[in-house]
This record gives sequence, structure tokens and C-alpha cells, in this order.
Amino acid sequence: MAPKQLSRNPPFRAEHLGSLLRPKDLLQKRAAVDKKQAQASELTPVEDNAIKEIVQAQIDCGFRPITDGEYRRHMFWGTFFPALDGMKEIFNPEPDMFRPYMPDVAAFMEKEMKPGETVVCVGKIKHTGESTYIGQFEYLKTLVPKERWGDIKMTLAAPEWYHMRYREGRAYPKDVYLSDEEYFSDIAAAYRQELHILYKAGLRNVQIDDPNFAYFCSEKMLKGWEEDKENVGTAEDLLDAYIKFHNDCLSKRPADMHVGLHICRGNFVGSRHFSEGGYDRIATKLFQHLNVDTYYLEYDTPRAGGFEPLKYLPQNKNVILGVITSKFPKMEDKEEMKKRVYAAADVIAEGSGSSREEALKRMGVSPQCGFASHAEGNLVGHDDMVKKLKLVRQIADEVWPGEP
Repeated sequence: MAPKQLSRNPPFRAEHLGSLLRPKDLLQKRAAVDKKQAQASELTPVEDNAIKEIVQAQIDCGFRPITDGEYRRHMFWGTFFPALDGMKEIFNPEPDMFRPYMPDVAAFMEKEMKPGETVVCVGKIKHTGESTYIGQFEYLKTLVPKERWGDIKMTLAAPEWYHMRYREGRAYPKDVYLSDEEYFSDIAAAYRQELHILYKAGLRNVQIDDPNFAYFCSEKMLKGWEEDKENVGTAEDLLDAYIKFHNDCLSKRPADMHVGLHICRGNFVGSRHFSEGGYDRIATKLFQHLNVDTYYLEYDTPRAGGFEPLKYLPQNKNVILGVITSKFPKMEDKEEMKKRVYAAADVIAEGSGSSREEALKRMGVSPQCGFASHAEGNLVGHDDMVKKLKLVRQIADEVWPGEP
């Protein structure tokens, strides 16, 4: 369903994007479990304690949207896909199955590396009826009052995550699916069931993490796509298909389930980014055709382009400006960041024929991405992260006084 009216609280004026730096004891315990030097049962209490502390840290910083920091995950995309019937996680995959010009894949190739794991389709895809995220959500519910359960935010992987990276015809066996449409249809059905399970448990705040949309803004990716003679359609055809795919995944979500889409240009080990390019190429379709309530957009460096594409934002949708970097410890100037928020509001106001004040009602502020999309985290320390989060809250308090 398309959002019919503006959703508020969520999203909030001060937001963060989900992943937060893991404490050392958690990283050490998980490494010990991975090396068979500790029992898996030993990990859960360490995770629980770390999550309890990071939830309190978010509350202390004044944030209403609460996550578990993605502490039970190794990577931001979590465990949705490996848990589906018909999908299989494989390790040390062959490099030739990937499109080498996809920004994340290209980054690995440049370092003479290859993805350590990936998930492939091996049969008809179906949800098992059990969510791998329920335990994460239920534990968070024990840490906040019941009246704040609706603030809890769960981050989910993009539905096309294990499609775009693969060469034409390598995402699924041809004796299982005859077309992308069939493959997308079954994943969408599984996604709808996942959202239904989480909704029944009380989840009302969802963020889909999808760096792939930013890849359509990359000149390098678009050039690589055009030169790849295996591709059946154009990159624009694929963008249209992915928007339709997302909408199919969200077609039965309840009206009171807020769904946001986070787009960044990569956030890997060593604060590495993968792609560059402004939103101009995709703005109209992204903002006007995709049925989400809120866009969490990277805007901390020139590689994300200017605010001009925001003029296409419909009046019933929100944008959260990721003007604070989560990649490096240097602190931004608060007044400069406020000027950027107002500059973006002026663009939105111009596009909708409204005032700056009206535009600000559809906005918020955040870091540009998580602090630890990968368990090892970015090149920042815990204290740096807390300072960044407090800065986000301070900006929000001064631009939107008295609002969460």
C-alpha cells in the first residue's frame, strides 16, 4: 500500500541508522565461538548485556528510536535470506558469479579479495513461518516500557540484495525459476510473511537498508552495466523492476507500520565506501514511485550530491538527512549542519510550493549510516560515537524544539 498521509513518530527528528559499535568483550566472545573455542550458549548472555547497555546509551542520548545496535548480527543484512526455504548460504563463492562492476564487488576485487560468503537460490523460495528476528525484537521489548515498543526500530535487508550482485542468470537455477518476475514474486511473499510475523509481535517501525539504489547513481556501475553484454535489459529497466519488487514486498503492510528506506554508498571495514553519485538520476522514481513513508539519505560528503533531488519529495513522505558522518571521529560544526538542514528544507519547500516551516515538518536528522554495518565497526571509538549521537540530538532540539 502507498502511504496516504504523513507518518510521524516514527520517524523522529533525531534518528540513527541501526548499527552501533560493538563492545570488545562481545567481539571477542563471538570470535571465540566462531573458532570453536567457546560454546554458542556462552554468547547470548554477553549479547544481552551489551544490548542492555547500548539501549540505555541511546536513551541517555535522548533518542526515541531504539535498536539493539545489530549486536546479534555479523553484517547489517542479518539472517532473513539464509533462513528461507530454497536459499543457501555458501562460503568462498567463485568470483565469476558476481558482476565485477557492482561497487561492493569491485571494492573486493581491487583489494584482490572476494566475498567470503553469499546466499544463493537452490530451490523454490518460501518463508518457514518462523522469523529469525523475533528473538531480537522480543528482547528489546523487555528493555523499554510497553508504551515505547512502537519506537523500537528493526532493520531489514533489501529484497533484491542477492540478485543485483550476481551476473545475469546466476541468481537462481533456470529449472527453479524461469524469470526474475517469478523469483521476485516468491521473495516478496516471504517478505510479506516476515513483516506480518513481526507486526503481530508488536513491531511498528521498520527500516530497509538498501545501498543498491545508490548504485544506480554511480557512473562506474552504469558504464559497467552497459558494457556487460550478458545483461538482458538496461539499468533503468532494473531500477523499475526493483521499485516494483519493493512495492510488492510492502503491499500488505498495515497502515500503522512505518517503513523507511535507508540509502548509503557503502559502509565497510575501515570506514570504506563503495560508490559515488548524487540522487538526481533516480530521484523522481525513488521518491514518487516507491511506497515507503520515509527516506534515510546519506548526505555527509559531496559524493552524495546536492539537495536538489529533494524537490521531488511528495508531501506525504519524510526525509531524514544523514549529514553527520559515522565513518570518522572528526566532529561536524553544529551551526553548519543546521544551515544544511535549512538549505534542504528550502529545496523541499520550493518543490512542493510550501514554506520552509512546512517542509521542516517532513524532516529529521541522523548520521549518514550506521557505526558498524560490519561487526568490526568504523574508524571511530565509542566515545566518538556517543558525541556524534548527542550532536544529532542537539541539532534536532534546535531545529525542532520540544520534538522527539
